[in-house]
Amino acid sequence: MKLPINPPVEPMLARSVPKIPTGDGMTYEPKWDGFRCIVFRDGDEVELASRGGKTLTRYFPEVVAQARAQLPTRCAVDGELIVIRRDGPGGQPRLDFELLSQRIHPAASRVNMLAETTPADFVAFDLLALDDEALLDQPYERRRARLVEALGAVVPPVHVTQTTTDLATAHRWFEIFEGAGLDGLVAKPADIPYEPGKRLMFKVKHTRTADVVVAGFRWHKSGPVVGSLLLGLYDEAGVLHHVGVSASFTATRRKELLDELAPYRGDEVAATHPWLHGDHTGGQRVPGGPSRWSGTKSLEWEPLRPELVAEVGYDAMEGDRFRHTAQFVRWRPDRQPRSCGYDQLDRPIRFDVDQVLRGDPTTTA
Repeated sequence: MKLPINPPVEPMLARSVPKIPTGDGMTYEPKWDGFRCIVFRDGDEVELASRGGKTLTRYFPEVVAQARAQLPTRCAVDGELIVIRRDGPGGQPRLDFELLSQRIHPAASRVNMLAETTPADFVAFDLLALDDEALLDQPYERRRARLVEALGAVVPPVHVTQTTTDLATAHRWFEIFEGAGLDGLVAKPADIPYEPGKRLMFKVKHTRTADVVVAGFRWHKSGPVVGSLLLGLYDEAGVLHHVGVSASFTATRRKELLDELAPYRGDEVAATHPWLHGDHTGGQRVPGGPSRWSGTKSLEWEPLRPELVAEVGYDAMEGDRFRHTAQFVRWRPDRQPRSCGYDQLDRPIRFDVDQVLRGDPTTTA
């Protein structure tokens, strides 16, 4: 591969901000919830490079084929791999990160099967090189114009993300696009060059809190301290479901947590714990053991009496679980575990992701 820039190239990143930023020429675009991917094409040679520098090429043969069919013959395009679920609740197409995650599989036969049953789309949002020209030093506004020009004829499953410079439209997108499974907004100053690994862009995501039952924990890899807290919520039938984890703690805090959890541990806890003795055939979500996605990493957990309540911060739900790791805020000794139900969660209005991808006029000013 002989391009003006060649892999590995670390993508330019965004830093989190609490509200939508403003500024002359600021451009806003949807924040896609998928795998960040820079596509390098030099004739028939295509490489899909992940944010961490690992290759995604073997896992997405259908994207490689689309890159050969639709992208310029020699280019480097920054974007996102996404999977759209079209048979979910409500019938509206939306992003599904869990289905996307299942695409990373060691068996070639399963990779090929999933490429047909849950194919990925590619959403382009920056152009890093074209033919013999590297564009990294050009301002974003110019790179965006070149991207639209170079990829103007693409059709699904390849897309060019829509953008706006109108602040009112950006606020509306932030509110309605979450219902299609998107993460929030990315804001890009007009004059920024593309600097790999630097946080020159801005991202704003939804932030919410919920009271949850802490019903178990996993040990940290460093030793006998808490690695993550296992979180639960009750459904209307009184069934406790595992909905995610909280894991971002300092070394000191991990030791403190072990002392705080001690009164809720004990050999007798396992005998009655709802995640060990519930009706798992009825759709109850429970913590799992080691999986093909975790490799050799152990997901074994220790049960706690489901009496502790904590307030956690989260950004969004993926079905009936937290989409990402929840952030521990504080203990809530004033709350009863049974009061921690799904009914407290803020559910976004459902929205069609196809409208977001094609830049439907109803989504713009």
